[in-house]
Amino acid sequence: MHTKILITGGAGFVGSSLALAWKQEFPETHIEVLDNLKRRGSELNLPRLQESGILFRHGDIRNLEDLEAVGDMELLIECSAEPSVLAGYGGASAYVVNTNLMGTVNCLELARKHQADVVFLSTSRVYPLKSIGQLEYEEAPTRLALSSNNSFPGVSSQGFSEQFPLEGARSLYGATKLASELLLTEYIEMYGLRAVINRCGVLTGPWQMGKVDQGVIVLWMARHFFQKPLSYIGYGGTGKQVRDLLHVADLYDLLKIQCEQLDQHNGVVYNVGGGLEGSLSLQELTTHCERITGHHISIDSQPETRHGDIPYYVSDCQKIREATGWRPQRSVEMTLQEIADWIAEQALVLENILT
Repeated sequence: MHTKILITGGAGFVGSSLALAWKQEFPETHIEVLDNLKRRGSELNLPRLQESGILFRHGDIRNLEDLEAVGDMELLIECSAEPSVLAGYGGASAYVVNTNLMGTVNCLELARKHQADVVFLSTSRVYPLKSIGQLEYEEAPTRLALSSNNSFPGVSSQGFSEQFPLEGARSLYGATKLASELLLTEYIEMYGLRAVINRCGVLTGPWQMGKVDQGVIVLWMARHFFQKPLSYIGYGGTGKQVRDLLHVADLYDLLKIQCEQLDQHNGVVYNVGGGLEGSLSLQELTTHCERITGHHISIDSQPETRHGDIPYYVSDCQKIREATGWRPQRSVEMTLQEIADWIAEQALVLENILT
Protein backbone atom coordinates (compact mmCIF):
# COMPACT_ATOMS: atom_id res chain seq x y z
CA MET A 1 0.00 0.00 0.00
CA HIS A 2 1.14 3.56 -0.63
CA THR A 3 2.89 5.23 2.30
CA LYS A 4 3.03 8.84 1.00
CA ILE A 5 -0.14 10.35 -0.42
CA LEU A 6 -0.97 13.82 -1.75
CA ILE A 7 -4.63 14.78 -2.16
CA THR A 8 -5.29 17.91 -4.19
CA GLY A 9 -8.48 19.75 -3.31
CA GLY A 10 -7.86 18.10 0.01
CA ALA A 11 -9.77 20.56 2.21
CA GLY A 12 -12.88 20.18 0.07
CA PHE A 13 -15.65 17.72 0.76
CA VAL A 14 -14.38 14.75 -1.25
CA GLY A 15 -10.68 15.34 -0.66
CA SER A 16 -10.95 15.78 3.11
CA SER A 17 -13.33 12.83 3.45
CA LEU A 18 -10.91 10.55 1.60
CA ALA A 19 -7.92 11.84 3.57
CA LEU A 20 -9.61 11.29 6.93
CA ALA A 21 -10.87 7.82 6.03
CA TRP A 22 -7.45 6.79 4.71
CA LYS A 23 -5.66 8.07 7.79
CA GLN A 24 -8.09 6.34 10.12
CA GLU A 25 -7.61 2.96 8.44
CA PHE A 26 -3.89 3.39 7.73
CA PRO A 27 -2.56 5.65 10.51
CA GLU A 28 1.09 5.15 9.51
CA THR A 29 0.47 6.62 6.05
CA HIS A 30 1.86 10.13 5.52
CA ILE A 31 -0.93 12.18 3.97
CA GLU A 32 -0.70 15.77 2.77
CA VAL A 33 -3.55 17.80 1.33
CA LEU A 34 -3.32 20.91 -0.82
CA ASP A 35 -6.19 23.35 -1.25
CA ASN A 36 -6.72 27.04 -2.10
CA LEU A 37 -9.74 27.26 0.28
CA LYS A 38 -11.78 29.05 -2.38
CA ARG A 39 -15.01 27.24 -1.57
CA ARG A 40 -16.71 28.65 1.51
CA GLY A 41 -16.87 26.12 4.30
CA SER A 42 -13.71 24.24 3.33
CA GLU A 43 -11.89 26.03 6.15
CA LEU A 44 -14.06 24.06 8.60
CA ASN A 45 -12.19 20.90 7.61
CA LEU A 46 -8.76 22.21 8.63
CA PRO A 47 -9.06 21.42 12.36
CA ARG A 48 -10.38 17.94 11.50
CA LEU A 49 -7.41 17.28 9.24
CA GLN A 50 -4.90 18.60 11.78
CA GLU A 51 -6.36 16.54 14.62
CA SER A 52 -5.93 13.42 12.48
CA GLY A 53 -2.28 14.13 11.77
CA ILE A 54 -2.82 15.14 8.13
CA LEU A 55 -0.60 17.95 6.86
CA PHE A 56 -2.43 20.84 5.18
CA ARG A 57 -0.74 23.00 2.56
CA HIS A 58 -2.39 26.21 1.40
CA GLY A 59 -1.78 26.24 -2.33
CA ASP A 60 -3.34 26.26 -5.76
CA ILE A 61 -2.87 23.63 -8.47
CA ARG A 62 -2.74 26.44 -11.03
CA ASN A 63 0.66 27.29 -9.55
CA LEU A 64 3.20 24.54 -10.23
CA GLU A 65 5.44 25.97 -7.51
CA ASP A 66 2.78 25.23 -4.90
CA LEU A 67 2.69 21.61 -5.96
CA GLU A 68 6.46 21.22 -6.19
CA ALA A 69 6.78 22.41 -2.59
CA VAL A 70 5.10 19.20 -1.46
CA GLY A 71 8.07 17.06 -2.38
CA ASP A 72 8.07 13.31 -2.91
CA MET A 73 4.92 11.17 -2.97
CA GLU A 74 3.84 7.71 -4.07
CA LEU A 75 0.18 8.43 -4.83
CA LEU A 76 -1.63 11.53 -6.07
CA ILE A 77 -5.39 11.63 -5.66
CA GLU A 78 -6.68 14.46 -7.86
CA CYS A 79 -9.85 15.86 -6.27
CA SER A 80 -9.35 19.55 -7.03
CA ALA A 81 -11.80 21.19 -9.44
CA GLU A 82 -14.15 24.03 -10.12
CA PRO A 83 -17.11 21.64 -9.82
CA SER A 84 -19.95 23.82 -11.06
CA VAL A 85 -21.63 22.77 -14.31
CA LEU A 86 -22.80 26.38 -14.62
CA ALA A 87 -19.23 27.74 -14.53
CA GLY A 88 -18.55 29.95 -17.52
CA TYR A 89 -22.17 30.41 -18.59
CA GLY A 90 -22.74 34.13 -18.99
CA GLY A 91 -19.26 34.99 -17.81
CA ALA A 92 -15.54 34.35 -17.99
CA SER A 93 -14.19 30.86 -18.56
CA ALA A 94 -10.68 31.44 -17.21
CA TYR A 95 -11.04 30.01 -13.70
CA VAL A 96 -12.74 26.74 -14.68
CA VAL A 97 -10.34 26.14 -17.58
CA ASN A 98 -7.20 27.10 -15.68
CA THR A 99 -8.17 25.02 -12.65
CA ASN A 100 -9.66 21.94 -14.26
CA LEU A 101 -7.33 21.67 -17.24
CA MET A 102 -4.09 23.59 -16.64
CA GLY A 103 -4.20 22.54 -13.00
CA THR A 104 -4.40 18.93 -14.13
CA VAL A 105 -1.32 19.45 -16.31
CA ASN A 106 0.58 20.68 -13.26
CA CYS A 107 -0.58 17.69 -11.23
CA LEU A 108 0.46 15.29 -13.97
CA GLU A 109 3.87 16.94 -14.23
CA LEU A 110 4.32 16.45 -10.49
CA ALA A 111 3.30 12.79 -10.78
CA ARG A 112 5.68 12.33 -13.71
CA LYS A 113 8.57 13.87 -11.79
CA HIS A 114 8.09 11.51 -8.85
CA GLN A 115 6.67 8.56 -10.83
CA ALA A 116 3.67 8.65 -8.53
CA ASP A 117 0.49 6.69 -9.14
CA VAL A 118 -2.60 8.76 -9.93
CA VAL A 119 -6.27 8.41 -9.05
CA PHE A 120 -8.19 10.93 -11.14
CA LEU A 121 -11.71 11.85 -10.10
CA SER A 122 -13.56 12.78 -13.25
CA THR A 123 -17.29 13.26 -13.68
CA SER A 124 -20.37 11.88 -15.37
CA ARG A 125 -20.64 15.33 -16.91
CA VAL A 126 -18.22 14.29 -19.64
CA TYR A 127 -21.24 12.83 -21.43
CA PRO A 128 -22.82 15.29 -23.92
CA LEU A 129 -25.86 17.28 -22.84
CA LYS A 130 -27.88 17.10 -26.05
CA SER A 131 -27.43 13.35 -26.41
CA ILE A 132 -28.78 12.77 -22.91
CA GLY A 133 -31.60 15.27 -23.39
CA GLN A 134 -32.73 13.77 -26.70
CA LEU A 135 -33.25 10.27 -25.31
CA GLU A 136 -36.80 9.06 -24.80
CA TYR A 137 -38.11 9.24 -21.25
CA GLU A 138 -41.30 8.07 -19.58
CA GLU A 139 -43.00 10.08 -16.85
CA ALA A 140 -43.83 8.13 -13.71
CA PRO A 141 -45.77 9.60 -10.77
CA THR A 142 -42.65 10.87 -8.94
CA ARG A 143 -39.82 10.65 -11.50
CA LEU A 144 -38.67 10.37 -15.06
CA ALA A 145 -37.47 6.99 -16.31
CA LEU A 146 -35.51 5.87 -19.35
CA SER A 147 -37.82 4.44 -21.98
CA SER A 148 -37.24 0.88 -23.13
CA ASN A 149 -37.52 2.22 -26.69
CA ASN A 150 -34.06 3.79 -26.55
CA SER A 151 -31.60 2.00 -28.83
CA PHE A 152 -28.62 4.25 -28.11
CA PRO A 153 -25.11 2.94 -27.34
CA GLY A 154 -24.29 2.88 -23.65
CA VAL A 155 -27.91 3.22 -22.50
CA SER A 156 -29.89 0.50 -20.74
CA SER A 157 -32.41 0.07 -17.95
CA GLN A 158 -29.41 0.29 -15.57
CA GLY A 159 -28.44 3.77 -16.76
CA PHE A 160 -25.43 5.08 -18.66
CA SER A 161 -22.30 3.02 -19.26
CA GLU A 162 -18.83 4.02 -20.41
CA GLN A 163 -19.91 3.22 -23.99
CA PHE A 164 -22.15 6.29 -24.20
CA PRO A 165 -20.86 8.36 -27.17
CA LEU A 166 -18.75 11.41 -26.35
CA GLU A 167 -19.44 13.50 -29.45
CA GLY A 168 -21.09 16.83 -28.64
CA ALA A 169 -20.97 19.70 -26.14
CA ARG A 170 -21.05 19.05 -22.41
CA SER A 171 -20.32 22.36 -20.54
CA LEU A 172 -16.90 23.79 -19.82
CA TYR A 173 -16.75 21.80 -16.62
CA GLY A 174 -17.35 18.52 -18.44
CA ALA A 175 -15.05 19.47 -21.32
CA THR A 176 -12.11 20.30 -19.04
CA LYS A 177 -12.52 17.04 -17.15
CA LEU A 178 -12.69 15.02 -20.37
CA ALA A 179 -9.62 16.82 -21.73
CA SER A 180 -7.84 16.00 -18.47
CA GLU A 181 -8.75 12.33 -18.92
CA LEU A 182 -7.18 12.36 -22.38
CA LEU A 183 -4.02 14.02 -21.10
CA LEU A 184 -3.71 11.48 -18.32
CA THR A 185 -4.00 8.67 -20.86
CA GLU A 186 -1.03 10.17 -22.75
CA TYR A 187 1.03 10.44 -19.56
CA ILE A 188 0.35 6.77 -18.86
CA GLU A 189 1.59 5.83 -22.34
CA MET A 190 4.51 8.27 -22.62
CA TYR A 191 5.88 8.30 -19.09
CA GLY A 192 4.84 4.95 -17.65
CA LEU A 193 2.55 6.34 -14.98
CA ARG A 194 -0.05 4.10 -13.39
CA ALA A 195 -3.46 5.73 -13.10
CA VAL A 196 -7.18 5.04 -12.96
CA ILE A 197 -10.04 7.35 -13.99
CA ASN A 198 -13.37 7.37 -12.16
CA ARG A 199 -16.29 9.22 -13.72
CA CYS A 200 -18.28 9.97 -10.59
CA GLY A 201 -21.97 10.73 -10.39
CA VAL A 202 -23.41 12.76 -7.51
CA LEU A 203 -21.15 12.37 -4.47
CA THR A 204 -22.56 13.37 -1.11
CA GLY A 205 -22.38 12.91 2.65
CA PRO A 206 -21.71 14.90 5.83
CA TRP A 207 -19.36 17.91 5.56
CA GLN A 208 -20.40 18.77 2.02
CA MET A 209 -21.09 22.50 1.64
CA GLY A 210 -23.97 22.12 -0.77
CA LYS A 211 -24.95 24.77 -3.30
CA VAL A 212 -27.57 25.01 -6.04
CA ASP A 213 -25.12 24.05 -8.76
CA GLN A 214 -23.08 21.49 -6.81
CA GLY A 215 -23.92 19.48 -3.70
CA VAL A 216 -27.67 19.65 -4.18
CA ILE A 217 -28.43 16.71 -1.87
CA VAL A 218 -27.00 18.49 1.17
CA LEU A 219 -28.55 21.79 0.09
CA TRP A 220 -31.99 20.16 -0.11
CA MET A 221 -31.70 18.66 3.35
CA ALA A 222 -30.35 21.91 4.83
CA ARG A 223 -33.16 24.00 3.37
CA HIS A 224 -35.67 21.63 4.94
CA PHE A 225 -33.85 21.62 8.27
CA PHE A 226 -33.63 25.42 8.45
CA GLN A 227 -37.07 25.83 6.85
CA LYS A 228 -35.89 27.89 3.89
CA PRO A 229 -37.53 27.86 0.42
CA LEU A 230 -36.44 25.84 -2.60
CA SER A 231 -37.33 25.61 -6.29
CA TYR A 232 -37.94 22.85 -8.77
CA ILE A 233 -36.11 24.25 -11.79
CA GLY A 234 -36.60 23.03 -15.35
CA TYR A 235 -38.42 20.16 -17.03
CA GLY A 236 -41.81 21.63 -16.24
CA GLY A 237 -40.91 22.52 -12.66
CA THR A 238 -42.22 19.22 -11.28
CA GLY A 239 -39.00 17.98 -9.66
CA LYS A 240 -39.01 14.69 -11.58
CA GLN A 241 -35.41 14.89 -12.87
CA VAL A 242 -33.31 11.98 -11.59
CA ARG A 243 -29.74 11.44 -10.36
CA ASP A 244 -27.98 8.62 -8.55
CA LEU A 245 -26.10 9.50 -5.40
CA LEU A 246 -23.06 7.89 -3.81
CA HIS A 247 -21.89 8.30 -0.22
CA VAL A 248 -18.28 9.50 -0.19
CA ALA A 249 -17.41 6.63 2.16
CA ASP A 250 -18.40 4.17 -0.58
CA LEU A 251 -16.07 6.03 -2.93
CA TYR A 252 -13.26 5.57 -0.41
CA ASP A 253 -13.95 1.83 -0.30
CA LEU A 254 -13.58 1.67 -4.07
CA LEU A 255 -10.40 3.77 -4.24
CA LYS A 256 -8.76 1.55 -1.65
CA ILE A 257 -9.48 -1.51 -3.80
CA GLN A 258 -8.20 0.21 -6.94
CA CYS A 259 -4.98 1.35 -5.30
CA GLU A 260 -4.27 -2.15 -4.02
CA GLN A 261 -4.70 -3.53 -7.56
CA LEU A 262 -3.53 -0.60 -9.68
CA ASP A 263 -1.81 -2.72 -12.33
CA GLN A 264 -5.19 -4.28 -13.07
CA HIS A 265 -6.94 -0.89 -13.38
CA ASN A 266 -4.15 1.08 -15.03
CA GLY A 267 -5.52 3.33 -17.78
CA VAL A 268 -9.09 2.16 -17.30
CA VAL A 269 -12.11 4.48 -17.16
CA TYR A 270 -15.00 3.56 -14.87
CA ASN A 271 -18.45 5.00 -14.26
CA VAL A 272 -18.86 5.23 -10.49
CA GLY A 273 -22.11 6.07 -8.73
CA GLY A 274 -25.00 4.80 -6.69
CA GLY A 275 -26.65 3.12 -9.66
CA LEU A 276 -30.36 2.59 -10.13
CA GLU A 277 -30.83 1.46 -6.51
CA GLY A 278 -29.19 4.68 -5.33
CA SER A 279 -31.18 7.02 -7.56
CA LEU A 280 -33.94 9.47 -6.73
CA SER A 281 -35.73 12.46 -8.18
CA LEU A 282 -35.91 15.88 -6.55
CA GLN A 283 -39.54 15.15 -5.76
CA GLU A 284 -38.54 11.92 -4.03
CA LEU A 285 -35.70 13.73 -2.26
CA THR A 286 -38.25 16.20 -0.92
CA THR A 287 -40.31 13.36 0.54
CA HIS A 288 -37.25 11.95 2.30
CA CYS A 289 -36.27 15.36 3.68
CA GLU A 290 -39.78 16.01 4.95
CA ARG A 291 -39.86 12.66 6.72
CA ILE A 292 -36.42 13.07 8.30
CA THR A 293 -36.76 16.72 9.42
CA GLY A 294 -40.50 16.84 10.01
CA HIS A 295 -40.58 20.13 8.08
CA HIS A 296 -42.64 21.02 5.03
CA ILE A 297 -41.25 24.02 3.17
CA SER A 298 -42.27 26.17 0.24
CA ILE A 299 -40.98 24.83 -3.09
CA ASP A 300 -41.41 27.11 -6.07
CA SER A 301 -41.89 25.83 -9.61
CA GLN A 302 -39.72 27.23 -12.41
CA PRO A 303 -40.58 25.34 -15.62
CA GLU A 304 -37.78 26.75 -17.79
CA THR A 305 -34.72 24.51 -18.05
CA ARG A 306 -31.31 26.05 -17.35
CA HIS A 307 -28.20 25.68 -19.48
CA GLY A 308 -26.24 22.62 -18.44
CA ASP A 309 -29.15 20.72 -16.89
CA ILE A 310 -30.12 17.19 -17.87
CA PRO A 311 -33.34 15.30 -17.11
CA TYR A 312 -31.80 12.03 -16.03
CA TYR A 313 -28.48 10.45 -15.19
CA VAL A 314 -27.88 7.12 -13.45
CA SER A 315 -24.47 5.42 -13.46
CA ASP A 316 -24.35 1.93 -14.90
CA CYS A 317 -21.61 0.47 -12.68
CA GLN A 318 -21.43 -3.00 -14.21
CA LYS A 319 -17.85 -2.51 -15.44
CA ILE A 320 -16.41 -1.51 -12.07
CA ARG A 321 -18.52 -4.13 -10.29
CA GLU A 322 -17.18 -6.90 -12.52
CA ALA A 323 -13.60 -5.64 -12.16
CA THR A 324 -13.59 -5.32 -8.37
CA GLY A 325 -16.76 -6.76 -6.83
CA TRP A 326 -17.43 -3.31 -5.36
CA ARG A 327 -20.98 -2.23 -4.59
CA PRO A 328 -22.17 0.77 -2.56
CA GLN A 329 -22.94 -0.25 1.01
CA ARG A 330 -24.80 2.87 2.17
CA SER A 331 -28.41 3.23 1.09
CA VAL A 332 -30.12 6.46 0.09
CA GLU A 333 -31.99 6.49 3.41
CA MET A 334 -28.82 5.92 5.45
CA THR A 335 -26.93 8.61 3.55
CA LEU A 336 -29.67 11.21 3.94
CA GLN A 337 -30.03 10.48 7.67
CA GLU A 338 -26.28 10.93 8.17
CA ILE A 339 -26.44 14.29 6.41
CA ALA A 340 -29.38 15.41 8.54
CA ASP A 341 -27.63 14.35 11.76
CA TRP A 342 -24.51 16.30 10.76
CA ILE A 343 -26.53 19.44 9.97
CA ALA A 344 -28.25 19.19 13.35
CA GLU A 345 -24.91 18.81 15.16
CA GLN A 346 -23.30 21.74 13.32
CA ALA A 347 -26.40 23.92 12.90
CA LEU A 348 -24.98 27.12 14.36
CA VAL A 349 -22.03 27.08 11.98
CA LEU A 350 -23.83 25.77 8.92
CA GLU A 351 -26.96 27.89 8.75
CA ASN A 352 -25.23 30.87 7.09
CA ILE A 353 -23.17 28.62 4.79
CA LEU A 354 -25.88 26.26 3.56
CA THR A 355 -28.81 28.64 3.28
